[in-house]
Amino acid sequence: MALDLSNLKVMVVDDSVTNLRVAKNVLSDMVDVYTIPSATRMFELLEGIDPALILLDIKMPEITGTEAIKRLKSTEKHKDIPVIFLTANADVDSELEGLSLGAVDYITKPFEPLLLQKRVEIHLTMRAQQRTLEEQTKKLKDFNTNLWKMVEEETAKVGRLQNTLLKTVVELVESRDQTTGGHITRTMKWLEFLLDGMTDASVYSDEIDTWDKAIVIQSSALHDVGKISIKDDILKKPAKLTPEEFEIMKDHVVLGVEIIDKISGSLPESDAGFMRHARILAHAHHEKWDGTGYPLGLKGEEIPLQGRLMAISDVYDALISKRPYKDPFPPEKAVEIIIEGAETHFDPKLIEVFKAVSDNFLRYGKE
Repeated sequence: MALDLSNLKVMVVDDSVTNLRVAKNVLSDMVDVYTIPSATRMFELLEGIDPALILLDIKMPEITGTEAIKRLKSTEKHKDIPVIFLTANADVDSELEGLSLGAVDYITKPFEPLLLQKRVEIHLTMRAQQRTLEEQTKKLKDFNTNLWKMVEEETAKVGRLQNTLLKTVVELVESRDQTTGGHITRTMKWLEFLLDGMTDASVYSDEIDTWDKAIVIQSSALHDVGKISIKDDILKKPAKLTPEEFEIMKDHVVLGVEIIDKISGSLPESDAGFMRHARILAHAHHEKWDGTGYPLGLKGEEIPLQGRLMAISDVYDALISKRPYKDPFPPEKAVEIIIEGAETHFDPKLIEVFKAVSDNFLRYGKE
């Protein structure tokens, strides 16, 4: 389908009245034509008119076509206006000079009406298509920008919702188990130190490089969520638990998984990674390297890596914290106990990482 060019403006600049009259007659049915007798007058009109094409005579008094195109191309406002040179010369050197200055075509005089009309039509169509493409590109760019803003806003909204959920759960768990105040926040920090140390030492890098470490750390806040379901007479007992009571307390890992599964069922797929890590951390953080842990008695690398990491964070924090049945260990002593637990309670590779970052544990505890 032919483009409608009638709203486009074309300037014909020539010091010959005859040439201007011919161009007007040939082109006026197709476009809005401005016939201009000199380059000086052309520059005056360009202050208020934005032409889609300029037909410019080369040989004119005062300002030649060659000088005029140089000025046009040096001006930011006018440099992209296509220029067709009008000339009685048909030599190659003149054409090459004009093209090197930025002209898009040559039309020789006297005009052949149909050829003049077709040449102008071709260049205006190209110009119109170029502008349409530029507009579409701008619209697409604006659309993409707006789309990214929407994605960022939704991501931030989900993040705020997730943080609110975590904060509420953390407060709920710690309000139930008042003997472990600050435990969840601290264990998240211990986990962060371990993950940073693993990255630096390239320990289990094939696995942790696939993780979003921030999500793993954040999801660890739910590792003790099952304690919500433990009865107060056991959870808040101001003394050491009996063997029977301890068996009931051990159920918090399974209860935590059930709670996380219920939460997962009402969340979008975008939160799947977060909840998957949370489920593993809740279920596996009491497993031991030698297979004597619970709930499944997993051994060695049968224990998910998240659980092996959380075990170190969880036990270290329990050691430095006051409990009804014990006073807190000094952090330096807690570090020694964790290191002694290599190959029994803890993954020996992770204990090497723990050794490397233990100063961070000690320094954070003193801040």
